[in-house]
Amino acid sequence: MTYQISNRKASVKTHIIFNNTKSVIAYAMKRSKKNCDLQSCSFCKLCLREWSPAIDVNRQTLLVSKGEEFITEGEKVTGVYFVYEGAVKVHKKWGEKELIVRFAKRGDIVGHRGLGNDIYYPVSATALEPSTVCFIPIDFFLASLKVNQEYLFQLMLFFADELKVSERKMRNLAHMPVKGRVAQALLTLSDKFGTAEDGLIDLTLSRQDLASYTGATYETVFRVLNELVEEGLVKLSGKHIGILDIDKLTSVTDQPG
Repeated sequence: MTYQISNRKASVKTHIIFNNTKSVIAYAMKRSKKNCDLQSCSFCKLCLREWSPAIDVNRQTLLVSKGEEFITEGEKVTGVYFVYEGAVKVHKKWGEKELIVRFAKRGDIVGHRGLGNDIYYPVSATALEPSTVCFIPIDFFLASLKVNQEYLFQLMLFFADELKVSERKMRNLAHMPVKGRVAQALLTLSDKFGTAEDGLIDLTLSRQDLASYTGATYETVFRVLNELVEEGLVKLSGKHIGILDIDKLTSVTDQPG
């Protein structure tokens, strides 16, 4: 497929040639009848306006079922995804267990950890609820980085922030007790996903996923949550958790092991 677009700012014409990469997707996910709006993610927002037609031609909007893994650790990189609707967990193998690296919501990029010289995904991604994702073939994404300097700059800052978060999480795993890690996780998720009218974090989260996110066992997380409920710091409703006292919950993260 060949697409030509005029880059007015650089006063050049760029030819983008992708050997039908768009049709090569590792998973047979259903195509959405409704495409994304080209306005919801940083990729669409920060790329040159003249680049939007190229994005429109090369993207694929896909439906992902709850529990469906659409990126698998160790498989060859085919592209990156942007979450249009829903929520996604990014996870990797940790011995025989699973470690959740991060959660992604509307507008977030997923699969970017596959960029670089290693052409295999170092993580997996699974939908936590019925979701819609926008797939961008890797060749087109890399070509876009060369043309769209503002997006490239913002992506670099995003990588830097991710690195800081990863280092902080490694430090917490080594030095923070499980209760503090659970409290920190709930504060982070509340900040990222917000809360519904009933005060519950706007994310359906199983106890096992919370355990995988905090690097603890299911049984330990179950016990810690009950302790936090008894202390009046959180409330539970099925797979939803609400923070009742943010100040006291924050102080839990400062308690020594």
